[in-house]
Amino acid sequence: MKQFTIRRILIERGAESDSLAKVIPKRLPDIPKELVDSHDLALPEGTEEMDKESLRIIHHKGEFLKPCPGTKRYICCGYQILNIGINCPMDCSYCFLQSYINQPSLRVYTNLPEKLDEIGEYIDSFPGRIFRIGTGEFTDSLALNYLTGWTDYLLPVFSHRKNCILELKTKTSSVQSLLKSIHRERIVVAWSLNSPRVVTGEERKTASLRERILAAHDCQKAGFVLAFHFDPLFYYPRWDEDLEEPVRLLEKYIDPESIIWISLGSFRYMPALKWAIKRRFPKTKIFDGEFVTGLDRKLRYFKPIRIEMYSKLAERLKKWHEDLGIYLCMESGDVWKQSFGWSPKTSINLSRYLDNRVRKLMVG
Repeated sequence: MKQFTIRRILIERGAESDSLAKVIPKRLPDIPKELVDSHDLALPEGTEEMDKESLRIIHHKGEFLKPCPGTKRYICCGYQILNIGINCPMDCSYCFLQSYINQPSLRVYTNLPEKLDEIGEYIDSFPGRIFRIGTGEFTDSLALNYLTGWTDYLLPVFSHRKNCILELKTKTSSVQSLLKSIHRERIVVAWSLNSPRVVTGEERKTASLRERILAAHDCQKAGFVLAFHFDPLFYYPRWDEDLEEPVRLLEKYIDPESIIWISLGSFRYMPALKWAIKRRFPKTKIFDGEFVTGLDRKLRYFKPIRIEMYSKLAERLKKWHEDLGIYLCMESGDVWKQSFGWSPKTSINLSRYLDNRVRKLMVG
């Protein structure tokens, strides 16, 4: 299991009595600890602006379970985000969190275990609804699991509830805790995949492409349902040839019958993010393409380029297996139609489509 460098632990006032606030420092006994105020964001001299080597322990005062912040102008999947923290120890050049540099450090919400009963009661109050819940929106689901033990207390809560699934999305190969767990039902283990060029050049400190898929193989063999996310896709010469490698590895190591879904999405960003990326990764090539402002004010590849990427990759995946639950992330109905030959037309219909995937593979 890969362990990342942590140079200091910052415990915000108000978090001292939380269960995880007591456990985590014991797992890093030799690391300096400091009690700080929530507004104290000063970085030690010489610290990189994202401060990925400081672990900040926080008593979260907001909601833990929230709908994915999509936009009405594009078709959204109706995902629910379980907020376990912000930032991760890996360093992808395109990470949207770089525009949130007013919140540096690895931020872990240590009162989540105390809130799980409340979250469970909320889910139980809607027995006719399917909750698709994920922890990988603002942080990697497994990268810090060796310190936080997230899977130890999340899996028991969600695996026995018949109207929800928990998706753990990662770019690591750190699945040892999952393989030791007795909980398999309604737990989806998901990996972000990309071309070897993007993984090695733009996704620093992550597991290699092969390591990710071998970890997925181990999880599938142990009884977990899998998902994969080709997002963000980057357009450059021979991009489609480069994406043959992840598909080839999937064909070699993964049984497609227990894949619940595969999402496709293209690189998109808010204007302010570009300058944060350029500052931190001056040699990156991700802005070499042509972009246009979308309906959500994010810059995206021109529509014909996105359609080309989606249609080619989807066609290649379907040659492997016809029923993979392929869907697009935050795209318009006409892009769906031109890429796949069909469109859910609305976010409600896409939610129903994915809910039916859950019923087929995990609930029904």
